[in-house]
This record gives sequence, C-alpha cells and structure tokens, in this order.
Amino acid sequence: MSQNVTPYKDSGLGKKEQVAQMFDTISGNYDGLNRVISFGIDVKWRKKVLKLVAANNPKTILDIATGTGDLAILMAQTGAKEIIGADISEGMMEVGRKKVAEKKLDKRITLQYGDSENLPFQDDYFDAITVAFGIRNFETLEKGLAEILRVLKPGGIFVILETSVPTKFPYKQGYTFYSKYLLPLIGRAFSKDRSAYAYLSESASVFPFGEKLNNILRKTGFIEVKDMPQTFGVATIYSASKK
Repeated sequence: MSQNVTPYKDSGLGKKEQVAQMFDTISGNYDGLNRVISFGIDVKWRKKVLKLVAANNPKTILDIATGTGDLAILMAQTGAKEIIGADISEGMMEVGRKKVAEKKLDKRITLQYGDSENLPFQDDYFDAITVAFGIRNFETLEKGLAEILRVLKPGGIFVILETSVPTKFPYKQGYTFYSKYLLPLIGRAFSKDRSAYAYLSESASVFPFGEKLNNILRKTGFIEVKDMPQTFGVATIYSASKK
C-alpha cells in the first residue's frame, strides 16, 4: 500500500527526493515545531518507545528516519554499545550531529545517510530497530518494512511511533479541525515552506493505522505485532518481532 501523497506536487521528483528536500528546508525549525504541534506530548511517547526497547537489553540499535536524532539520543539510556541513526536528509542529521556531540555521545551514536528501502547493513544485524514519525514518509511502505525485517535479528524488536487518527467522538472531530486548519497555520509560523506542513498533515490523514498497519506488518513477515494507541488515538506505538 504505497502512499502517493508528496510534499511538492509538480516538482518532477520522486517522493523520496521530495521528502529529503522538504526536511532539509525545515531542519532548523523541526525540533521546535515538534514540541508545539504535539503540545510536548511527543516526548512522553518517545519515552514509552524507550521503555519497550530497553526491556530487550539491545546491544545494537538502528533508528530509521532519525531526523535530528531525538530518539537515537534517547536510546543511549538503554546501554546499547552501537546506535545508528539513518536518514535521507543531511540537513536534519547535521542538526542531530550537533546535539549528539553536545551530549558527548558521538562515540556511541552515529548519524549516517540511509535509505529505508535499501539499508546499507548486513542481514540479522540489529537487536532493535525504531522509526518515529517517519514511516509514513517511506516511498514504498512494504519495501521499507521488508528491509527492516531483513536487518533485524531473530527475536529482535521493531518499534514504530506514528501519528494516527482518533476514531471516537469528540476526539475525531477535534483532530480533524486541528490538522486541517490549525496545523498549517502553526507550520507557517515556523517556516515559509507551506507545502511541507500541508504534506505533514495530509500524509498523516491517509496513512494506514491500527489494525491496517498491523496486517501490513504481519504480511511482511513480522510476528508478535501489537498496537498501542496514545493520547486518545492521535498517535500509535506499534511493536513487532522477527522469528
């Protein structure tokens, strides 16, 4: 189920290139925007991801679509010896590398270019793999998930944190109003790139969530698939494993 929503409708570039360009453009404002649009609750969600991963005592962790490295930095609390953050936006990773250096974690955390659909890692390498607010940006979802399955160790854990759409009244109606009208306004206050924030809202609204994404994960070959809605369903944490 590939997603056809793209940031720049008539650019002539593929989704992957458009997403990289978009995040390069907004990289300087991205962290501040994240805190504002989620009212700071995204920090709490990431800590729940940390708890799930830490319970598996991983030695090697891959954070895909790492962006400015927030989740990769948080993963240092697991005690893992090797943490790699992969992304296609050099602009976002440049911000992240500065944060890693400031926290003196550069000997344990490496941020490097990595395409989710063609990961530069050997089979069965990572004890844990995470993706936070990035899986809906994959050009071909199934291909990206198959690559993640390939590089995850048998028995390893895969955790996704992604936006979702509340299904119950009045949260569904409130979310629709917020994402359609308020989010683009907030985005414009942070950046002149209006297309970027329209894309973030639109891509979230059409991306499969809950049982639909569970089924895609199972079809790809993941086992022990679970979803855990957060904050009335505005985000969902998924966990899965590999035989």
